[in-house]
Amino acid sequence: MTATVFRNVRPLGATEAVDLTVVDGVIVDGPAPEGAEVVDCGGRIALPTMVDAHIHPDKTAWGEPWVSRKPASGIAEFAAADAELYRSQTTPLKDRAQRLMAHAVTRGTRAMRAHVDVAPAFGLAGVEGVGAAREALRDAVDVQIVAFPQHGVLRAPGTAELLEEAARTGGIDIVGGIDPIGFDEALDAQLDLVFGIADRHGVGVDIHLHDQSVPGLTAVHAIIDRTRALSLQGKVSISHAFCVPGLQGVELDRMGAELADAGISLTTVAPSRPLVLPTRRLRELGVRVGLGSDGVRDSWSPFGNADMLHRAHLLARAQGARLDEELADAFRVAADDGARVVGLPHLDLSAGSPADFFLVRGECLPQVVVDLPARDLVVRAGRVVARDGELLLP
Repeated sequence: MTATVFRNVRPLGATEAVDLTVVDGVIVDGPAPEGAEVVDCGGRIALPTMVDAHIHPDKTAWGEPWVSRKPASGIAEFAAADAELYRSQTTPLKDRAQRLMAHAVTRGTRAMRAHVDVAPAFGLAGVEGVGAAREALRDAVDVQIVAFPQHGVLRAPGTAELLEEAARTGGIDIVGGIDPIGFDEALDAQLDLVFGIADRHGVGVDIHLHDQSVPGLTAVHAIIDRTRALSLQGKVSISHAFCVPGLQGVELDRMGAELADAGISLTTVAPSRPLVLPTRRLRELGVRVGLGSDGVRDSWSPFGNADMLHRAHLLARAQGARLDEELADAFRVAADDGARVVGLPHLDLSAGSPADFFLVRGECLPQVVVDLPARDLVVRAGRVVARDGELLLP
């Protein structure tokens, strides 16, 4: 049995400080066992660690020499830039991905869904590299790997076979797709192939859907139909879902009810006010909605930092948050809602809760979301895994 007392801590920004006693990775009631380690938290706020429900660690140039990006427009040109950046990097993909994933841990991330490019230009190098990084960080972060066909499922010959191999060999948890109408121009063929792989190999599905208006909504309904037909409720996600923010009133409620009934989750990266998902209303309708970093300093954009507290800040801004409850709700999407998307237990920092939290200086949760204080300590299963921005794993 291992036991630690985190003394003088304010769970979720409570006014009064308490002691959190952790035994074998779980918060418990009652006095601490004899010999328990004591960590003085100095009155800091303890917040549940967060989930990055959509990130591309294989693409990153984080920590590498500056990359000057060239003009590009449309998915095909950006995908070509991905391949060019991949060829130009001298640091192995595994090391670049692990560096970024470790950085995310130091900022309070407990889990992530990693979308990894699978295409003839890369083979399964990304799956193997991110898989090795996941293994190296297994004591600090949970990682789901998505085989993501960025270059298209059908428009890039050979991709379908790579997706099948990735699922068959167990290197992935989820098989992906991308804009079956707007990019692949083969709605039924793409979705039949992707859902067929998921059905044969027992993996989940996560479809990137940038298409808006009628093409996007048509794809959503096709995804719902296949999810129900194959009894994949709870195993299917739609990333971005840019067609949903345009829905209002009855139309939004109807779509939310269908998604909830089919057990399909959504993820947003809070790109802008017109394209951010209405997370609060979707939650009320029973839809799980996660928040993610998307690309981090890759060929698509020089921005990104894999800091989910910062992403909650961006979500709050994109949604026009002003009230305390609106600011706190943005954090809830990054923590509680993200956990539901990837199938992790809820963290409320009460007795029985897994001891996964981070410590910050601040007055209250809404102020933390606005001011983005440093993460002084990150705790995973009762063990301090990061301090002052530095990972402490061997």
